[in-house]
Amino acid sequence: MRGESLLFATVGALAALAVFALVLRPLWRERAARLPAAALVAGLALAALLLYRLVGTPAALDPAARTAPATLEDAIAQLEARLQADPAQAEGWRLLGQAQAAAQRPAAAADAFARAAALAPDDADVLVEAAEARALAAPERRFDDRAIAWLDRALQLQPDHQRARWFRGIARRQAGDAAGAAETWAPLLAQVDAGAAAALREQIDAARADAGLPPLPANTRAAAPAAAAGAHAIRVRVSLDPGFAARVRLDGDAAVFVVARVPGGSPMPVAAERHAVSELPFEAVLDDADGPMPTAKLSGVAEVELVARLSRSGDATAQPGDPASAPVRVRLPADGPVELVIGAPR
Repeated sequence: MRGESLLFATVGALAALAVFALVLRPLWRERAARLPAAALVAGLALAALLLYRLVGTPAALDPAARTAPATLEDAIAQLEARLQADPAQAEGWRLLGQAQAAAQRPAAAADAFARAAALAPDDADVLVEAAEARALAAPERRFDDRAIAWLDRALQLQPDHQRARWFRGIARRQAGDAAGAAETWAPLLAQVDAGAAAALREQIDAARADAGLPPLPANTRAAAPAAAAGAHAIRVRVSLDPGFAARVRLDGDAAVFVVARVPGGSPMPVAAERHAVSELPFEAVLDDADGPMPTAKLSGVAEVELVARLSRSGDATAQPGDPASAPVRVRLPADGPVELVIGAPR
């Protein structure tokens, strides 16, 4: 029993670390102008909560492999063996799909998520993950009929599912139905913060223009961004120091990571976002939706340390010499925007 729980706990830990190191990005709402690719793979952190429900009765599994896997590859191999012994586990296939995505095997991830969707046809989250994985595995990253059917079912089950609605709009845009895409995306304006709403509105208006329709009225939004953000949301304003900006040259791969951590605690952030360097200066809102681990949320801590880091390669893993802002400690809830200046003299 202990060996089984150790295996699955290690699977979750390795998966979460792999995601943070390889594909740490904001949720779709922070990059509404683009098709999310690896961003949503951050759902791998859910593995930590699925482990004990994964196999039902651990004693029913092969007890031979008691050694915890040392790498993500070992974890995938052992998880595949467990599922081969007991394949009727939707959450197990979902976890395998997330792990395969972290290992950058889109086809294998799509196959695993499809198995999960077949076993859990009434779970909107699983259906959306399966549709996304199928699109990412396609040569042109298009949503085909099967993926669209999953998205439609997810929206039938949960009409306010943001990712399902976002992806369904993308599928309509890919199919040349610009008016349908705009109509599908419009309800999201009531669910996202001001920054995401502005980017989303651009996409909606562009789709409406392609369909020969006028832009949305300026007041088309049903929810107040402050209320949607939550009491523990933190507004940050990120900029480059003028002197630093004058002497540095950055290419299109550069990115800015805004991270909130517990002071003196785990290096894993409680919230993080990725932004293109072309967005500088920008304002962002960190909240629970930006947390890579479901067990460590921004709303669950009293104080955080904020830092903005410039990555020339665009990699989420910090590299020696990466310019960063001075860390700023903030007690929650925070009052005004927190200024983070990258490259300022210290």
